[in-house]
Amino acid sequence: MTEKHLFDTVTLGDYTLKNRIFLPPLTRSRSTQPGNIPNEIMVDYYSQRTGAGFMVTEGTQIEPRGQGYAWTPGIHSQAQIEGWKKVTQSVHDNGGIIFSQLWHVGRVSHTSLQPNQDAPVAPSAIKTNAVKVFVETAPGEGMLTNPSTPRALETAEVQQLVEMYAQAARNAKEAGFDGVELHCANGYLVNQFISEHTNQRNDQYGGTLDNRLQFLVEIVDAVVDVFGQDKVGVRFAPLFESTNDDRVYLGLVESDPLTTYIEAIKRLDAAGIAYLSLAEADWDNAPDLPETFYQAARRHFSGRILYAGRYTQQKAQWMLDNNYGDLFGFGRPFIANPDLPERFRHGWPLNDVDSATMYGGTDIGYSDYPTYQEQ
Repeated sequence: MTEKHLFDTVTLGDYTLKNRIFLPPLTRSRSTQPGNIPNEIMVDYYSQRTGAGFMVTEGTQIEPRGQGYAWTPGIHSQAQIEGWKKVTQSVHDNGGIIFSQLWHVGRVSHTSLQPNQDAPVAPSAIKTNAVKVFVETAPGEGMLTNPSTPRALETAEVQQLVEMYAQAARNAKEAGFDGVELHCANGYLVNQFISEHTNQRNDQYGGTLDNRLQFLVEIVDAVVDVFGQDKVGVRFAPLFESTNDDRVYLGLVESDPLTTYIEAIKRLDAAGIAYLSLAEADWDNAPDLPETFYQAARRHFSGRILYAGRYTQQKAQWMLDNNYGDLFGFGRPFIANPDLPERFRHGWPLNDVDSATMYGGTDIGYSDYPTYQEQ
C-alpha cells in the first residue's frame, strides 16, 4: 500500500486538491447588518486561508427562518449573493477551492431572529433547553438566551423546504461557489428530522428510520440536480455518548447511533455525492468515535471521507495510515493561523486562539492573525 501524507495532492469529486487539509465550517458572525450580507473582512478571512486543500464556509442560512444566531450570513437574497461573489472571486484568484455550507437551524432559534417574530419551525413542536442561541440586543451587541418553542412543519411546508435548499444551491452557484455542503449535524434542522428524539411526525417524514431519513434524501437529490454529484458533500456529527447538556448541540445521541448513521451513509452513497464530512465531538475530554464506526463508514461510503474535531497532525496521519479518512479539518488552529498548512509542513509554532473575539466584532481576532512569515 502506498504511504499517504497530509501534504499529498488528492482528488475530491471533479477537483484536484493541493493537500489533504481543509478549513471546516466555522461560525464567526461577522456579516454586515442589516441583511446578513458577506463583506470585505470576510473576503480577507477566506482569502488568507487558501493554503488549505479546500474550504467550507461557515454555516449559511438558506432562508430567513434558518437563522439561529445573530450576524450569521445568508444565501437567500441578491445582496447576499453579491457579497459572496466577492469572497469566491478572491478565493479563486488565490488558487483556492470553496464550498458553501447550506444551513437551517430549525428549532435552534428564537422568535427575535424569526420573520415577524414567529415561532421557529421544526419537525415536531419540541423545545430544547440544552443549547443557547445568540440574539442581538443593540447594534453590535447581543446575548445568549434559550431557544423558543418551535411549531411543527406541515407536510407541504417540508416539501417547500426541499425546494428552498435547491434554490440556495442555485444561489451558491450564481455566487461562484465550487460546490455545496449540506449541514446535517449538531442538532439543526436535518438532524432534527433524522433523530428519534426530535421527530415525532406521523407522515412520510416521521416514524421509521426510513421515513426520518426521507428529508435528507430529498434535499440531497435536490442539490445534486443543481450542482451534480461531484460537487456535493454532507456533514454529520454522530455522537455515541454524551451528557444531556451536550446532546443537542453536538448531535443527538440515538438509541442505536451506529445503525442510524450507517443507514444514512448508505443513502448518501447511493446518491453518489463527492464526500461525507464527519464532525467528531470537540469539547474537553470528548471521546473519539469508536473505531468500529470509522470502519463501517469506510465500508459503506465510496466517496471521500472527511473528519474534523480536535484533530492533530498525528491523529490525522493515524487515520490516513488506517485508511479511515481522506481529508482532515482543523478548526481553531485555522482561526488563529491563516497559513496553517505551511506551519504544519515546516513544524512552525502556532498562534493561540483569542476566545474573546471568536464570535462577532470586527477584523480583530478574525482577519488580523499574522502568518509565521509576518511574525
